[in-house]
Amino acid sequence: MHVRVKRLTTTATLPVYATPGAACFDLHADHLKDIGGFQPVCTDAVSTGLAFEIPQGHVMLIFSRSGDGFKRDVRLSNCVGVIDSDYRGDVAVKLRSDNGERVSVQPGDRVAQALILPVEQVNFVDSFELSDTERGSGSFGSTGK
Repeated sequence: MHVRVKRLTTTATLPVYATPGAACFDLHADHLKDIGGFQPVCTDAVSTGLAFEIPQGHVMLIFSRSGDGFKRDVRLSNCVGVIDSDYRGDVAVKLRSDNGERVSVQPGDRVAQALILPVEQVNFVDSFELSDTERGSGSFGSTGK
């Protein structure tokens, strides 16, 4: 699959896969940003300087980088970003420093990881009855022992 990517600035870094077996590609910061400092929780948006042409019938999902969480207590504020196929604007991520320490994001730093998956829109049918299953309407934890 080919995905068109538009650099919105001359300094934007095209996404790359870190290894041949990587499921996600890396997204990079396009500008300097300091996040955190003197507050219990600090957030700030970081632009990638990129716009994507996600193919129709697909979605781009953006996730935190595991190294950022384990090493710096930094994650995406919304946990998972969803970029729809009809969005053509700047892809930015809102990073959160959970420990309140100041984190400096440099241009070119990897700030998130993303993947593109096929999605299917469904038709919703208003129904009075649903089929039975073994679990039924059992709530959270109802399948555990």
